[in-house]
Amino acid sequence: MSSHVHAAPIRMRFFTRGTWVLVALMAVGFCFAAVRFTKGLGAVTNLDNQWPWGIWIAIDIACGVALAAGGFTTAALAHVFHREKFEPIVRPALITAMLGYTVVVIGLLADLGRYYNVWHPMVPSMWSGHSVLFEVGICVMFYLTVLYIEFLPMVTERFRGRVALPGTLRPLNGFVEGLLRLFDRTLGRIMSVFIIAGVVLSCMHQSSLGALMVIAPYKMHPLWWTQVLPLLFLLSAFCVGPCMVIFESILASRAFGRRPEMEVLGPLSKILPVLLFFFISTKAMDLAVRGQLYRLADGSWQSGVFLVEMGVGFVLPFLMFFSSRVRRSPRLLFTAATLVIFGVVMNRIDVFLVAYKPVYQVKHYFPAIGELAITTGLIAFLIFAYRFVVLNFPVMHVEATASQQGKEAPHA
Repeated sequence: MSSHVHAAPIRMRFFTRGTWVLVALMAVGFCFAAVRFTKGLGAVTNLDNQWPWGIWIAIDIACGVALAAGGFTTAALAHVFHREKFEPIVRPALITAMLGYTVVVIGLLADLGRYYNVWHPMVPSMWSGHSVLFEVGICVMFYLTVLYIEFLPMVTERFRGRVALPGTLRPLNGFVEGLLRLFDRTLGRIMSVFIIAGVVLSCMHQSSLGALMVIAPYKMHPLWWTQVLPLLFLLSAFCVGPCMVIFESILASRAFGRRPEMEVLGPLSKILPVLLFFFISTKAMDLAVRGQLYRLADGSWQSGVFLVEMGVGFVLPFLMFFSSRVRRSPRLLFTAATLVIFGVVMNRIDVFLVAYKPVYQVKHYFPAIGELAITTGLIAFLIFAYRFVVLNFPVMHVEATASQQGKEAPHA
């Protein structure tokens, strides 16, 4: 993605104690994944005909897609609505989205019974135009491609002017250098097309993900099932996108010894009360129109879960974001953003697992250790890959650190 912000790789030792912990978690997840792909779903999961999906759909895919919303929301703010002050957070958000969607696809491969047929949506003769799942799949596929295209300028920026092939490949240095410069110029001219395409594709599949459960009105609890699930999923993605940017930016500043970019994060948080208001009011009006408000006080465990989801995950941070003290404090801003992330994650898990009940239920679902291990391994991979990219490519805004701490500089 083109940017006017000066960014550079962070100079820091890659392997630390925390990095080795991530490697261990990835290794455990890989072992269970190897068993899954050789022995089948039954070998490592508690899934069956009664419970055809579990945490891989609810967390790896539904939550993963929602939490990657920072990429398209920041791109829309900076490049569609021309709020250039948000430029410093666009690249980190883009990397989070790119890696997040990559993890979503890997999780989908593990969850598909016939994973070797995942290429079918790419063949027009196999398209099913009336399927919501097809729309989700094809949009995610195109959007992931767009994200990698938007990442290419960082690759060319990283290696342009530094091509030094060894040995017998040395005569190709000039050719590769020219190719990188041509690539960079071409991408700069057409990147706006991919930015707009990314925003449109994101809105389409974020809402379609909610539409998947609209076809199950008799299997879902009325507090969560509604015909406006697509709209609620889209609105919650708008809410969690900026929160993920705040969450990731403040965590990264601590991990990499940077100063929190409050001059950007503070103004960004000002839009959150508006977004949260639209989500909360839409949810309340939907319950009122469907005559389901009385269920909030029926004493069931579902009503308790719903009240925690809405109260802690949406209403409380909605009130917090009104405070200028919260918007100026990295600690309070991080807390408020984390609450929204908690609310959206809980909402996705509730919609796909808590609210769902098979018609002829004979047992409860609880994830097997293999499901937990693979999910944990994927999350570890996401953090590991993010660290690798940030330490090797120009992602982070350089002015915030170079001017103050002198720890970062472009690779020589």
